[in-house]
Order: sequence, then structure tokens, then C-alpha cells
Amino acid sequence: MKKMMIVWIGIVAMIQAVNIGDTLPQVTLKKENGGIRNDKPWHSADLKGKVHLLLYMDPDKRKETQVLLNALNKLEVDSKAYSTVAIVNLAATWMPDAILEGLLSKKQKELKNTSFVFDKKKYLVKKWKMKDDASNILIIDKNSKILYQKVGKISSEEVAQIIKMVRIEVI
Repeated sequence: MKKMMIVWIGIVAMIQAVNIGDTLPQVTLKKENGGIRNDKPWHSADLKGKVHLLLYMDPDKRKETQVLLNALNKLEVDSKAYSTVAIVNLAATWMPDAILEGLLSKKQKELKNTSFVFDKKKYLVKKWKMKDDASNILIIDKNSKILYQKVGKISSEEVAQIIKMVRIEVI
């Protein structure tokens, strides 16, 4: 009986998680859940119409995706067709939110075509089933369909694959 319950919980969890081929569920980060700078809300519905690389990450794991961010920063693509959205899981770190938001505001100036969104309560861990305390990478097309998904440290081969996929989708 106990094994059956564990299997059932696993099946339900997999059904609710975002997967390649799915349309990314619409969410809004606002007020106590997060948003963009100055407590403005962020709506995932605004992602439609462009190809996006979404990074949902624990700030303490930022080195896992640094190679990817550097490569994306060198990528020459039309900003009307593509952007990077870094969603920062503020609840996953020991750093105070205000300090982290300030550091990321400075970082945003270095990273072209990248916007930062803040998740203060692990809202997307619940709603999109993102892995907590990790780096989550999604590529979504113009209709918010998930084309690529990766959790954890990224290899140079995976960076090349992501760059190629972004170029193909943007053309």
C-alpha cells in the first residue's frame, strides 16, 4: 500500500510539472510573491510573441549557468524576436533580498537583452514545478511552448546546443 501511494504521488507530480512540448502555464508574480524591480508585477503572458530563454535559479548556484549567460551575452539576435529572462528564487538564498536585488540591477546592465524577475516565495517552484535550490533552464517559443528543459550545471556542449536552438527559433 505504501509503495502504491509513493508511485501515485510521483505520477501526480509528473503530470503537474512543465515538460518539453507543453505550453508554459501563465502565472503572475506580484506583491509578496515577487515581480520586477520596484515591486511591479511580472506576467508570464507577456512572454508570448518572442522566443525566450528562462533561467529560474537559486542565486547561490549562479556559477552553474555563468558559461551560458556569457555565451548568450555574445549572441547577435534581434531583441524583438528573442530575450533572456532570469527569474531569481530569492527564497533559496541566505542573502537579504534588498542586497541581492541591488547586485542584480548592476548585473543587468552588463547582460544585454536580459531582464531580471524576482520570486520571493518559491511561487514558481510550486506553479511550474521548478527544482528548488537549483538552476532551471527553459527555452520557450513565441507561443510559450517549451522546447528545451535542463536542471543543474550546464556543459559547454549543452551551451552550444542551446545557442543553436535559439538561432533556429529566432530565424
